[in-house]
Amino acid sequence: MKDLISVVIPSFNGEKYIGETITSIQKQNFNHEIIVVDDLSTDSTVKIAKSFGCRVIVNKMHKGQMAGKNTGIKEARGNYWLTIDQDDILAENALSMLYDEMQKNKEYKIVMAKLKNFCSPDTPHRKNFVNPAPFTNILTGSTLFKREIFDTIGFFREDTITGDVIDLTERLEKKGFFIHKVDFITCYRRIHDNNFGITNQADEYKDYAKILRDKLRSKVIT
Repeated sequence: MKDLISVVIPSFNGEKYIGETITSIQKQNFNHEIIVVDDLSTDSTVKIAKSFGCRVIVNKMHKGQMAGKNTGIKEARGNYWLTIDQDDILAENALSMLYDEMQKNKEYKIVMAKLKNFCSPDTPHRKNFVNPAPFTNILTGSTLFKREIFDTIGFFREDTITGDVIDLTERLEKKGFFIHKVDFITCYRRIHDNNFGITNQADEYKDYAKILRDKLRSKVIT
C-alpha cells in the first residue's frame, strides 16, 4: 500500500479560516488523510470540517492544543504524521517534498522545513507583526514525523501550549535521534487578530520557562 501521511488539525473556534487550511491540504499531490481534533468549539468549526469530508474527533472535555496533537497521533492511520494550525496554509507539494526528503536517509525520523508569515487579508493592520523572512523551529505545518518515533520518545507534553520544539529536541537527543532540517517552505503562517503569538505572548514565555526549568532540573538529578 502506498505510504499515507496523516495531517492533524487541532481546532477550537476556527470557523473563519479552517476551510482554507483544509483546502490547502486537499490540494496536495500525496496520499493523505485529514483528522480534525476539535476542543469543544462553540462555532461552526466541526460542521465545516465534516463538510470537507475530514475525520472529526470532538473532545468530551476541553484539553488544549497539545492534547489534540496526541489524540491525532493515536488515531492516525498513516505511517507518517504532520500537524497544522487551523488558520495556516500548507504550501503546494509540501507533503511530497517532506516525504521525498525523509526517504533520502533511513536514519531520518523527523524532517523539519521552514515557514513564512503572511498578513491575513482581513486584518491588514497586523502587517507590522509579519516577519518577511522564512523561519524554522516551529513544528506545526513544517515537520513530518515517522509515526514510530512516538513509540520511542513518548507523546507531546500536555501541560504547555508552546515550547514543544525544546522539549522534543531534549527527548530526541536522549534517545540518539535528531531533527533533519531542510531549506524549503512548507507552510504559510497566518498573522491576524487572534494569532497565538500576538494574543498570548505572556503564556508563551511561561511555557518556555517551564520547559527550561524542567530541563535544568533533570540534568541536576542525573
